[in-house]
Amino acid sequence: MDLSLLRPLLFRALTLFGVLIAVLVLLAVSLGATGFSDKILQATVGEELRALRTSLTQTIRDPDRLEAALEARRRELLASYGLDQPWYARIPSMVWRVLTLDLGEARNLRSYDGSSRIADIVLERLPNTVLLLTTATVITAVIGILAGVWMSTRVGSRLDRFVAYLAAVSYAVPTWWLGILLVLVLAFELELLPPGGMYSAPPPEGAFARFLDLLWHSVLPVLTLVLASVGPSIYSIRTLTLNIAQEDHVAVARAKGMPEPVVRNRHILRVAAPPIVTGLILGLAGSLGGSILVETIFDWRGMGRLYYDAIAGTPDEGLIVALTFMFTLLYVIARLVLEVLYVWLDPRVRYEGGV
Repeated sequence: MDLSLLRPLLFRALTLFGVLIAVLVLLAVSLGATGFSDKILQATVGEELRALRTSLTQTIRDPDRLEAALEARRRELLASYGLDQPWYARIPSMVWRVLTLDLGEARNLRSYDGSSRIADIVLERLPNTVLLLTTATVITAVIGILAGVWMSTRVGSRLDRFVAYLAAVSYAVPTWWLGILLVLVLAFELELLPPGGMYSAPPPEGAFARFLDLLWHSVLPVLTLVLASVGPSIYSIRTLTLNIAQEDHVAVARAKGMPEPVVRNRHILRVAAPPIVTGLILGLAGSLGGSILVETIFDWRGMGRLYYDAIAGTPDEGLIVALTFMFTLLYVIARLVLEVLYVWLDPRVRYEGGV
């Protein structure tokens, strides 16, 4: 890659990094300006003081000494959490800690091993989301590309009209409603699949048996996600390839007597590749964020459920900031990957870079 292409890519990378910083700052401002951050930290300080009071009453009998010890500890906690200064003074340190991957510890949530480190909790939940959401995204993309290209050669047929209806229904049906319907039919009525959870009760012994049990429990949520998205995927790719197939360069290629597979691969799919790849890469990046509704319906401990747990009940500020940073970072990385792929997929990008 020459310097004429590297320079605009570097500029885009710096721009996306600026977007990442802006998202973190805006999140910190929204948490601080609304008083949400102070309420969370004050509640955390109150819980620690109540626990300390219970333990100190066993050794300190004098009420004045007890209150003095609690007051001293309260001042220490306020200083450690930054509550002895305005909320905006905590923004630089918060942003810097997140950028250096010093994610800290969660206030309420714990990993299965009992760790309170946010990094441990995220690394524990991320594979579950990859198994569920990323698998569904890949299956949907493969079916969409194969069926969409095939349907573009059969415009106006009964099957083409059926796919159009399927896309409209699939797009309109809420994922949560479809998930509940499949649970009622396939799990409770026909008893073909487990209704939810990640493992059987009790779980099987042995790593391989547990993995197979995990795959068996993932079938129903993956099926829900695929059915809710495969229709629009097929129809959008069908429409895209159909529009490109009607352009002049395709007509010229066919007039030259090129075989139809060559016309489809070189002159249709090659031109359609950038928007298809864009949807696939952004879909994969978005899938790592999880799905709150689907993971809640099927009791699946993934990233979407983790974000819900961080917000609901007693909110966890550190976990909210860390997850927002991670989701934004995934988007930034996906955009950078797309910028590089565009240079290879689209000759016009290469020409503009050379200029």
